[in-house]
Amino acid sequence: MDRDTGARAVLVAAMASGQGKTSVTAALARKLLRQGLRVRVFKCGPDFIDPMLLERASGAPVHTLDLWMVGIDECRRHLHDAARETDAILIEGVMGLYDGSPSAADLAREFGVPVLAVIDASAMAQTTGAVARGLRDYGPVDLAGVVANRVAGERHAGMVASSLRDIPLVGWLPRQERPLPERHLGLVLPDEVEGLEALLDKLADELHFNDKAWKALPVLAQSAPEWQDVEPVLEGRTVAIARDAAFCFLYPANLDLLEKMGASLRYFSPLADEPVPGDADAVFLPGGYPELHCEALAQAAHWQASIRDAHARSTPILAECGGMMAVAEGLTDKDGKRWPMAGLLPGEVRMQPRLGGLGAQAMPTAQGPLRGHTFHYSHFDTPAPAQAHAVKTSTGSEGEAQYRVGSLTASYFHAYFPSNPPAVAALLGGAAP
Repeated sequence: MDRDTGARAVLVAAMASGQGKTSVTAALARKLLRQGLRVRVFKCGPDFIDPMLLERASGAPVHTLDLWMVGIDECRRHLHDAARETDAILIEGVMGLYDGSPSAADLAREFGVPVLAVIDASAMAQTTGAVARGLRDYGPVDLAGVVANRVAGERHAGMVASSLRDIPLVGWLPRQERPLPERHLGLVLPDEVEGLEALLDKLADELHFNDKAWKALPVLAQSAPEWQDVEPVLEGRTVAIARDAAFCFLYPANLDLLEKMGASLRYFSPLADEPVPGDADAVFLPGGYPELHCEALAQAAHWQASIRDAHARSTPILAECGGMMAVAEGLTDKDGKRWPMAGLLPGEVRMQPRLGGLGAQAMPTAQGPLRGHTFHYSHFDTPAPAQAHAVKTSTGSEGEAQYRVGSLTASYFHAYFPSNPPAVAALLGGAAP
């Protein structure tokens, strides 16, 4: 494919979860990349797992776009920066096209990005057209076309194409003998998928895609306001960040902000029993999957001793969701077995089959609300009083509790740091809390 001036963009959406948005987005990203285009992928809505896989598919970091959590101005800057630097922009939607407030459709309309609808055609043919027209007209949105997923073959694809009438069938993907596996919080971690690169290449190879339809898309605008300056309030401070398969839920924008605020980032692995770096001025324990690594964390004596020492020295520690679970007294896994954790926070975490929390929330701070979200399958029973509670954006009711024990701040709440840099600086010791 010849490279044109400017970037074309689409929002890859569907009528519901489970239609194959991530598979199609990954396949298209890899296909365009192999054609020599510079590709940038974004994820609509709070998510950690899908962006990891899409980063592997596209070869570039995947940032979050969310009109509420990220904000319209920062979303616009991310998009327009990408438009200046790349040839193709893919935005993977969240849930169904019109689900949530704001929805993926709202994002598409805000920035004039056409929608590419992924429709699971495995159990239908002509009805695909009715679904596509409903997705287009309900909002409405600018529908660039349809990618039919789990198609039986050329004849099936032809029936789907005929049903779409005035909507183009931009592509189709056959049923996969080896689909991308799933876990309760999305896709499994990319490093856990054996032969992932070959799987992504196979998806790209099997994606029947209309290059002419892609080149007919309009070029995204490239003008945008300048990024706001961030005060270097963490200048000279070292922030130690846990980063491994148990602590992997890290927004790239959060790390970018810490560096813009002047922090030096040092990564360590509790799973590998690596201690908190001795020169750390603050510690960030992000979310992840500690419940899948209970035995390793329980036996990580150096890690546990080092986080206790950091706490005893009053080093600021921010523990989010999985990070909080790892510093509780104990964690009971899905099989009912209890494992001792670091014990900075009194109480017990127990895994459960049903959701314990879901949705966008805002945590009040002395510097104003810090925006973010929650998503967890565990319950925390603690005698520690809550220092504050987040507010659910959907209802205005009480959300996740935030606990303070000495220099430790812990919650199930996942913060999007750029929504309130002063609050994040305060949590990490850069200003008075």
